Amino acid sequence: MTPSIGLDRLRSSRRRGDTAPVLETSAFEILTSRASADRMNEFQENLWAPWRMEYIRSLAEDNKDGCFLCRYGANAGEDGANQVLWRTDHTFVVMNRFPYTNGHLLVSPFGHKEDLTDLDDDEFADLWRQTRDAKTVLAKALEPQGFNIGVNFGLCAGAGLPGHLHVHIVPRWAGDTNFMTVLGDVRVVPEAMDKTYKHLCDITGELGIPQSAGKPHP
Repeated sequence: MTPSIGLDRLRSSRRRGDTAPVLETSAFEILTSRASADRMNEFQENLWAPWRMEYIRSLAEDNKDGCFLCRYGANAGEDGANQVLWRTDHTFVVMNRFPYTNGHLLVSPFGHKEDLTDLDDDEFADLWRQTRDAKTVLAKALEPQGFNIGVNFGLCAGAGLPGHLHVHIVPRWAGDTNFMTVLGDVRVVPEAMDKTYKHLCDITGELGIPQSAGKPHP
């Protein structure tokens, strides 16, 4: 018998001398209970982010004057406003304006390149080196319980900016996706992004990672 909460009817009776209560559960209640359990398992196993469509749609407007990652890369003097953490010769690390969770970072090459195969060896190596360092900063600063790290290629795969590849680094905590996100289309980000940015900059300095030199990428 499948247990459920608030569905089973517990009826005490004494039938032919029975002293134990009789638990009566209908087939409908069993199926409903199983469906609810399946939905809860699905919520636990997936990172739901319906607001991402808002982000994808906003990029069309944001990129009328060109790719925002290219714009960020070319304007190091605006790194504070754009929440760029640091930049190297080939790559820069920036906070995501539409985060899945608190501390969601993007690691991007300066070049407007669509695929990993478009990167030369130095760009490829530096992209993953900075991904490693960004994860290290997040681990020390926010102490997450896990991470999702990856790249989306193509709109159908969830890429908000398919022409300029970038790596997502998403810190994870147990219960970071809940009914607010799934049912209410509301993100719960527990700290203001400006405060998180400052904290990550401080940790970046503590770890000795060279921060933005204030020079735009050529």
